[in-house]
Amino acid sequence: MTTAFRTRVLVAEDEEFTLNLLREILSDANFEVIAVNSVAKALEAIEGFDPHAVITDLNFGISAPSGADLLNFLDAERPWIGKVILTSHASANLALPRGTELPANVIYLVKSELQSISALGNAVQDSIAQINANVVRPTPAEGNRIAISETQAEILRLLAEGYTNAAIAVRRGTSLRATEALVQRTFSTLGLKNDEDFNPRVLAVRMWQEDKVVIR
Repeated sequence: MTTAFRTRVLVAEDEEFTLNLLREILSDANFEVIAVNSVAKALEAIEGFDPHAVITDLNFGISAPSGADLLNFLDAERPWIGKVILTSHASANLALPRGTELPANVIYLVKSELQSISALGNAVQDSIAQINANVVRPTPAEGNRIAISETQAEILRLLAEGYTNAAIAVRRGTSLRATEALVQRTFSTLGLKNDEDFNPRVLAVRMWQEDKVVIR
């Protein structure tokens, strides 16, 4: 029996009570969660965990890397990851050094204004869905095979089993919008575009079945 997939969320927060609370809330909402208390630990965890989204505070101490540093790293190196800020500051300008900027595709939440658990979950899904479908993961090849992420491999396997986007969303515990964005980014990584003469869904499945991809 196939285990249902869960959206993976990495939480970075230096206040222990809030960190544990977020871990419990998101786990109860059927997210797979890793929670860390620093940007350095977040960067270590990202490689193995391969999160779909990251939730981070902004301020981790005077001399420590900030949440902005983490999100700007993701924007440059892993643009397919959704980005959510959860902070006590009504404006990023109050928490960050002058001149520090945040990536454009960040969802900004203020802790005191967060009204429900579902609002946090929706923010995670929206952060994934709004990532530009044209942004793709670098694809160094092994031989003639294209390198894909574990998440993209999940998508290809489910496509090969005949699932629709809606069914994939249910099995992975994500919104339909987020799933559609993931499917389109997978096609882009494979070099497949919407074409009136070809169905990218069929071509993607064929590449999966013919071992033309490698998971990295």
